Parts: sequence; C-alpha cells; structure tokens
Amino acid sequence: MADAGKSLQRFLAARDFLLAHRDDQAGACRGFRWPELDEFNWALDYFDHLAAGQAATRTALWLVDADGREQRRSFAEMSARSNRVANWLRALGVRRGERVLLMLGNVTPLWEATLAAMKLGAVVVPTTPLANGNELADRLQRGEVCHVIADAGQATTLADAGHEFTRIAVGAPVPGWHDFAEADAFPETFQPDAPTRADDPMLLYFTSGTTSKPKLVMHSHQSYPVGHLSTMFWIGIRPGDIHLNVSSPGWAKHAWSCLFAPWNAAATIFIYNSPRFDADGLLDCVARHGVTTMCAPPTVWRMLVQRDLAARKVALRELASAGEPLNGEVIAQVERAWGLTIRDGYGQTETTAIACNGPGQKLIPGSMGRVSPGYRIELLDADGRPAEEGEIALAPEPPPLGLMLGYADDPARSRHLGADGYYRTGDIGARDANGYITYVGRADDVFKASDYRISPFELESALIEHPAVAEAAVVASPDPVRTAVPKAFVTLVAGSAPSAELAGEILMFVRERLAPYKRIRRLEFHELPKTISGKIRRIELRRAEMLRDPGARLQGEYFDTDFRA
Repeated sequence: MADAGKSLQRFLAARDFLLAHRDDQAGACRGFRWPELDEFNWALDYFDHLAAGQAATRTALWLVDADGREQRRSFAEMSARSNRVANWLRALGVRRGERVLLMLGNVTPLWEATLAAMKLGAVVVPTTPLANGNELADRLQRGEVCHVIADAGQATTLADAGHEFTRIAVGAPVPGWHDFAEADAFPETFQPDAPTRADDPMLLYFTSGTTSKPKLVMHSHQSYPVGHLSTMFWIGIRPGDIHLNVSSPGWAKHAWSCLFAPWNAAATIFIYNSPRFDADGLLDCVARHGVTTMCAPPTVWRMLVQRDLAARKVALRELASAGEPLNGEVIAQVERAWGLTIRDGYGQTETTAIACNGPGQKLIPGSMGRVSPGYRIELLDADGRPAEEGEIALAPEPPPLGLMLGYADDPARSRHLGADGYYRTGDIGARDANGYITYVGRADDVFKASDYRISPFELESALIEHPAVAEAAVVASPDPVRTAVPKAFVTLVAGSAPSAELAGEILMFVRERLAPYKRIRRLEFHELPKTISGKIRRIELRRAEMLRDPGARLQGEYFDTDFRA
C-alpha cells in the first residue's frame, strides 16, 4: 500500500495548494498541477484517512427534513458505517468491477452505499428515483447492471424492468429483496481484496439527454474524486464549511457538490429534504442552520428571487450556479438582497468544473468565467482552429485529469477525441481579451435568422429581465421571408396570467434591449419541456417548430407585428 500512501500525499498537496490560493484564480492556474497517482481509492485512502484524523468528530453529513427531523453523521461514523456496508455487499456477491445501480433519494444510505461500493472497487451507476420503467430497463441493460440498491417503494417498478440482478431495498422490508439494515451486523473494519488503480472505473453516469439518447459516461477513481478539486476551488468551499447543493441524486451535479467537492475540503454536506420544492422552507433552513456555501441550478435561483430574500439573515459567504447559464437579472436581485454575487461555473457530466468565476474575482455579467486550475481551454472554429468564438474544447496538454475515461457503450466516441487530441464539449463560447468565456449556446441550439447568427441564451437573458417572466426558451421558427425567426416560449411567474396584452408588453420590452436583427418575432406562453434533471429540452420545441407551416399562425401564438412600439 506504499503507492497508495504516496498518492494520498500528492492528492493532499494539490488540495492544500488550491485551498491556499482560493482567492487567486490566476495564481492557482499558474501553480496548480494535477497529482500523479498510481494506486488510489478515494474512499479508502482519503476519506478514511480524513475520518481517522482531526475531522473524525466533525459533521460529514447533515440531513434536515421539512418536518424538522434531522440526521447527522460524523466523518468517523460514515467511515465505519460504509465499511459495514462494504463487508455486507461483498458477502452478497458484489465484486470488483461489477456495476451497482443506486436509486435512492437524499437519505444516509445513499452516501454509505456509494463509499462502500468505491471501497470494493465496484462501479456505481447513480440513478434518479424519478426514472420510469423504460428508462430503468435501458439503464439495467446498457449499463450491464449486476446489483441494485433502491428505495423499497421502487421495488415494483424495478421488478418490471425485465433484468436479473441482486435486489437490495432501503426502508421497509420487501419480499424477495435483501434489507439494507442487514449491514448493521457486519464488522466496521474493512480490508480490500486488492489495490485500486487510479484509472480503474468507478462511476457510470447516464447523461440527461437534452439533445439525444443518454450517453454512458465512465469516470475513474481519479477523474471525479480528484478532478473535483477544481469544483472545490470554484465554489470556494473551506474546511468546516456547511455546504448546501440543490441537486437530485442520480445526476452528475449531485456528485460534484453533494459528495466530492465538499468532502475534498473536509466540509459538511447539508441537505434540505421536502416532498416537493419549497422555496420558503429552503431559505428558512439556510438561515436557521448557518449554511455558509450554496450552489443551485438557475431554475432554483429564479424561484428563490421571487421570495423576500432580504428578510432572511443568512450566514452565507459563497453562492454558485451551474447546469445552465444564469441570467444577469437574477444575479442582480440576489446581490441587492444579500450583497453576495452568484458565481457561475461550467462543466459537463463528462468533466469537472473546467471554467469558473472563482471566489474574489472580477465578474463579467453573463460570463462563465475563466479557465479552472488544471485545464487549458481552446475555442475551436469549424475547421478546428483556435478562434475568439467557437466550440469549447479541452486541450490535451496539460492532460485534463478530470475528463471521463470515455463512453462505455461507444468506445469509438470516447473523449470526443480527434486526431488533434482535443475533447470537444458541443457548447459554443466566446472569449474576451481578459480570458473570460461567455456561453453562446449548444451547437445544436444556435441558429441563423436572416443570415445572422443567433444565441438563444442572449435572447433568453433579455426575456428573463421582464418581471412577469419566470423562464424562457428561444428556438428558430420557420419563416417564409427570413428562413427562420427567433421564437420565445415563456413560463410566467406566479400571479401572472397569459394574455395578448402581456405578450405585447414582453415583446416590446425585449425589443428595446436587443439589436433589430435579434428581435424576437413570435411568442407563446408555454410550460417548458425539461429533462428529469431539470434542464430545458429545446430540442422538443425546435422539432415542433420545424413541422409547422412557415406562413401560418399557431393557436395561442403572438407575432411582434401585432403590436406597435
């Protein structure tokens, strides 16, 4: 285990460097180097080391339910409990390299089972509890799942998925399923059967599928645990912090900020559980329990600013947003209420945080920030040449340690690597003279109208500034004269009702804020289609528009020509 010991010291040195440079992004990028690892198992070599040291009694996990119930576990308790679970899973036949589908909500067994599987060298397949029968069947089959750990209430859905696997239920006993509570009887010391290589597979994620069928993203024992040092740096988490991340289990962002980033910093993972999203309950909980760092997706931030933020006296120091670009108006509203700036970061299921607005840095409204420590980003034009605007790509040097191993079901597309060695994200960005990158849109979402290039995000940002607009999505709509025109699908805030008058008001509002060639020509009040992870599926709106008669008007649709400025 000498190699594992060396790997741990290198990991700790890299982590401590970023903690020491948390307010100096330029300096962090100049001096940071990814640790060179040989044998490394984050759960065994780092987490258990943390749990045996000064952090032993510190709260690692803090769950608070809407009804006031709480559950806390220290680092030492999580270490011992995950050892029991690992010993039990081994007795049930879970072996190194086998895939374990984990389908749980934000309950303590979610973290216990994740750590246990990592210690065994098994591959975790995180899965949202919202997945339906067809989605589960797809994951079980394409994911080559051997074992399932799920909430007892999901047993019937999984039983109908048509696949053979070890069945483990959390919660109430289920006939024919092993009860997760059986792990209590097993020893709290664990001995691995073999060393873990840093590049051994560890996590298999199904992407959210915003534009296509979900891909199978494979990560290793270093690409996510170690790679998320960049995420720890971006959010600005410090040892002893209480970190809240609003994210559903089963998606990569949950691992980003509800597992690796906070525990890399020896901070507390804080979770507020409610049956459905409760903005007031969440805000009250943040204030009452002294949460210091918080990350949430744009959808949540847009809901929170509809509440009286200034009325809550919070202990927050750092705010972050990820998943989709956050509109400037939302950032401004939070700044006015709390005096804190929400800092955007950028990455994918395939990566960690590769660009960010680090703590203490100057912010450019609408920008995802500058490159994160450990990465080098190029914007590549259609010919693969560096440009001021182009596809966001990771350069092969320095080697991007936080990049996935590849797509498990399609090795030919692994890393999106071409002959030039670049990993291409499929996102378009523009970089200014100071290195700040602004998101333009998914390559599939950007379109031309009257031969002008249109960024949906820029138009959506203008729409969201209107006080009646909660969310918006802009896509190309066929037009007999201009080939295509921008069309907005708008969801309203509570208390606002769709009407011709409001449609005209919104269209005139954005007309004053956009160049004439970017003008939104059509508007429809519409509930936005989303993935089960909450991302807008513009592809559904785009497909529906492509089927329309370019010269016809749809029911409930408003044209800008209906209204005068």
